[in-house]
Amino acid sequence: MHLPQHPPTSIDELLERARNLAGLSLGELAELAGYATPENLQRHKGWSGQLLETWLGAEAGSKPQQDFPHLGVELKSLPVDEQGMPLETTYVCYAPLLNIAGMDWESSNVRNKLHCVCWLPILASRHIPPAQRRVGNAFIWQPDQDEEAALRQDWEEIMEKIALGKIESVTARHGEVLQLRPKAADGNALTDAIGEQGQRIRTRPRGFYLKKHFTQQILDKVFNDV
Repeated sequence: MHLPQHPPTSIDELLERARNLAGLSLGELAELAGYATPENLQRHKGWSGQLLETWLGAEAGSKPQQDFPHLGVELKSLPVDEQGMPLETTYVCYAPLLNIAGMDWESSNVRNKLHCVCWLPILASRHIPPAQRRVGNAFIWQPDQDEEAALRQDWEEIMEKIALGKIESVTARHGEVLQLRPKAADGNALTDAIGEQGQRIRTRPRGFYLKKHFTQQILDKVFNDV
């Protein structure tokens, strides 16, 4: 196997590349790519995602656009256990905390990121060292009408709270399928947001995440025809 020399030119090509990784371990992929494999991912949380992006020819990196902007596709690795159950929530993107007047769901980065996703399950139970974690069967997903409605409702409710200066009252329990949580490499990092009196306050950056039961529903629909 060789690293791709160019981004995939179609969704079919992307899916073929992703499915060619099925059954391989992250250690094998890292060795072929010339990457060092960390003993644990506590200080290298983005390592597996970056490794998979390299093998699939992703371009965007951390930019606020899809990983494959020319295809309109986002790449999401999904750690699962031996029963195929998601092990954690899935990060979508940072949440805007300022200048949000007039922002709507249709033009939101959450919708943009989730419009079309190439999911790549990884067998990644806690007891499995990173090098031994294996890639599963990739698939392409686009939210159906019900899924998009649920995402939209959560996004609108959370954004309304942010706009009203209630950012500090939003917890991970808010939202049925989408949640808002602190997102920063450093717990001391702060950013500007709107306070309850309309003033600027300092708070931790926030990110949108898909809840585990939502990604479980996606897996069930794809692999179990539920």
